Amino acid sequence: MLDVVHGLRGIRGGSVVVAQSLVEAPDEAVHLVVVDPGVGTNRRAVAVACGNGSFLVGPDNGVLFPVADLLGGAIAAYSLTEPWFMRDAMSSTFHGRDIFAPAAAHLALGVSPHEFGMSVPVEDLVRLPAPRIVASSGTLRSEVVRIDHFGNIQLAATGEHLLLAGAVEVNGVPATVGEKFADVATGSLLVYVNSAGHVAVACNGGSASELLGAPSDIEISAS
Repeated sequence: MLDVVHGLRGIRGGSVVVAQSLVEAPDEAVHLVVVDPGVGTNRRAVAVACGNGSFLVGPDNGVLFPVADLLGGAIAAYSLTEPWFMRDAMSSTFHGRDIFAPAAAHLALGVSPHEFGMSVPVEDLVRLPAPRIVASSGTLRSEVVRIDHFGNIQLAATGEHLLLAGAVEVNGVPATVGEKFADVATGSLLVYVNSAGHVAVACNGGSASELLGAPSDIEISAS
């Protein structure tokens, strides 16, 4: 068992981190994914069979895509409704413990996914809308998909969208397009392409999120 990450906030951010992490995972594995702000509502709990032989277990709220596509595509899905595979004392706010973890454990032990509940058409599984990205030679506007615990801001935009160089402004604050944190002075903003290939904004020795007010969208423009 490998614990990839804890403390994620937001379905979009969770889906991005899962996709970036599990694409390197071995085939025929079972992955438990719980970013579940709708816990206790009528959102479905599902196990999704992927083309590479792996299973994704989690809420049907969009967090399981696009990683399912990267693991060979979703080829089948099953609703987690059979009480036998759930914890006896059920909480309305902790389905990660009471529903998803038991299902993932039983799948890893070889239980057939058909035993968990009815089949769900894969075309009915929830997918998030495409993130907001508008790129030109002088401006890049992008949805923020994740802010990590250092305050680094990862955008939906990838390195291919970054058509700017040198001095820029990020939401009106001076910044520099570079490659590493040391390319800017302490306390200054850096725009760079991170290890996942996404455009990111960091503050050398500080928090870009705090400096910019934890934005949901970023505009990078030539200064």
